[in-house]
Amino acid sequence: MTTAVTELAENDPRRAAEILGELASDLVAVDGDLPALLERFLEPLLRMSGAQAGAVRAITDLGDQMQLIGSLGLTEAVAKAESCVRSGCGTCGAAASGSIPVWTSEMSACAQVNRSSLVDGEYRRMLAVPLQHRGRVHGIYNLFFAHGDEPAPDVLAVLKSAGELLGLALNNARLERAHLRLALMNERRSMAAEVHDSVAQTLAFIKMRMPLLQEVIADHDEASALRYAGEVRRAVTEAHASVRELLTHFRAPVDPLGLRHALQSSIAEFEQTTGIELAFSDRAPTVTLSPAHEVQLSRIVQEALTNIARHAGARHTWVTIDGGADTVEILVEDDGYGLPGADEGEREPHYGIDIMRQRAASLGGLIEIGRREGGGTRVRVRVPRGAQMGATS
Repeated sequence: MTTAVTELAENDPRRAAEILGELASDLVAVDGDLPALLERFLEPLLRMSGAQAGAVRAITDLGDQMQLIGSLGLTEAVAKAESCVRSGCGTCGAAASGSIPVWTSEMSACAQVNRSSLVDGEYRRMLAVPLQHRGRVHGIYNLFFAHGDEPAPDVLAVLKSAGELLGLALNNARLERAHLRLALMNERRSMAAEVHDSVAQTLAFIKMRMPLLQEVIADHDEASALRYAGEVRRAVTEAHASVRELLTHFRAPVDPLGLRHALQSSIAEFEQTTGIELAFSDRAPTVTLSPAHEVQLSRIVQEALTNIARHAGARHTWVTIDGGADTVEILVEDDGYGLPGADEGEREPHYGIDIMRQRAASLGGLIEIGRREGGGTRVRVRVPRGAQMGATS
C-alpha cells in the first residue's frame, strides 16, 4: 500500500473501508502464504488506528489455544513469548467469545500470563478484534498502543470489517487444510484398494499354489509340477506388471473391452485355477454402463470370486447380471459353507469385503452379504445406473 493511500486512510476512515474492500480479493484467494498476507494486511490497520504493533492469532482446532500466525512491529522475543495464549485469556478471550472489538488500557495481566515484555516496553493499551465469518470466530487480531484513547467509532467499524475479512481468510485456510486431509485419506484408501485388487489377490493365488507345487514335487509328479510352476510364474509376472502399472498410473490395469469381457476373463481364470464350476448369466445384455461403473463392479466381482476360492469350499458358483430402468444388480453365489459372519446385518471383519462396500458406496449403491438358500454365500451388489462416482476409485 502506497504512502498516499495510507495517509488517505488515516484522514478518511470511510475511504479506508473502500481500501479494505480492494484487499478482500487477496484474502479470499489465499495461496498458502497466509502469515505473509496477514502481515501485509496489518500495516494499513496500524496506520489507520495509530497503533505501534499488531498481531494475528488463530484459534487451534481443539479450541483451547490461540496461536500467533502473523505480527508486525513486535520484537522477536515478544513474538516468541506471545506465540500461544489460552482462548479464554483476558481481553483476547473476551474478543474471541464475542462479536465486537474489546479495548483495554490495563495490560499487566498479559505480562503475568505470557511473561512477555509488552508492558515493560512501550505498549500500554491494546485492542482485540474478533476474526469471524458467518457467526464463527476463527481468531483475533491485536493492535498495541503506546498511548492514546480507544479509536473513534468510525475507525472501529472499519477495524471490525477488517476482522471479518481476516476471518474469511482463516476460514478459507481451514477449509483448504480439511480438503487436503480428506484428499490424502481418500488417496490412501484408493491406493489400498488398488494394491489389494491388483497385487494382494495375485499373491494370495500364489500362496495357495505353493503347497500344491510342493506336494507334486515330493510325489515326483513332473507333469503337475510343471503345470503348477507355470501358473506361479504367470502369477508372478502378472503381479510384477500390476506393481509397475500402479507406480506409473496409480491404477490397476482395466479391461478396455468393458465389464462383460472382464467378467468372462475372470470366470475362465477362476474355473481353470480352482476347478470350481461357474455359471454366468447376463439377464441385461442391452444395459450399458459408464466406465466408472464397469471398473468398480468388475473389482467387486473379482473380490467375491477370490473369497469363494479362498474360503468357501464350494463346488459350484453362479454370477448373474440383472438390471432395470434405474438399477444394475450383480449376484455372486456359491454352494460352499459360507464366510464367517455372512449373515445379513453382521459386519464381516474381512478387509476385502470392506473394500467391496466402499466401491459400491462410491457408486451410490450397497452390498448385501448373506446366506444362500440351500447353503453357501450370496453377495448382492445393487447400484443406480445414473450414480456419480464418489471418493474411492
